[in-house]
Amino acid sequence: MTAIILALAMMFAQQSPAERKARLNDMVLEAPSTRTIEKGDQSNIDETRQVLVRTDAEWTKLWQQHAANRPRPQVDFSKEMVVGLFMGRPSAGFSTAVISATAGNGALMVRYSETMPSARAVSAQVLTFPFHLVAIPKATVTDVKFEKVAK
Repeated sequence: MTAIILALAMMFAQQSPAERKARLNDMVLEAPSTRTIEKGDQSNIDETRQVLVRTDAEWTKLWQQHAANRPRPQVDFSKEMVVGLFMGRPSAGFSTAVISATAGNGALMVRYSETMPSARAVSAQVLTFPFHLVAIPKATVTDVKFEKVAK
């Protein structure tokens, strides 16, 4: 890690301020952490959906669809964005989770997992609609991709 930092420092020392800024904008910046806003199995959104929310108006609309009967959690959209996963599975034993969110070069890559009961599992036959809502650091992105990863 020290060698990488030293190499980057030497590279930037040989560039003009404008070149350094352009180079930094091209580097991939990974969000150091995500903040779970809410995770569970009872969303009012009953279809598979993956969303990126950038404004308070978008957040209000999504929350009304997701859980209109509960207070909407506060998000500071000057510093954060919200990633939402809605699994839309109608029985017990399913869940979904945001694993990471990486922004760089104008794109956001959200990696997530899904858990499903095994074929031999005995699951309750109740309606569930698993979801995960997380806040991530705000980034300027024009492209958003969601990638399901094996757990």
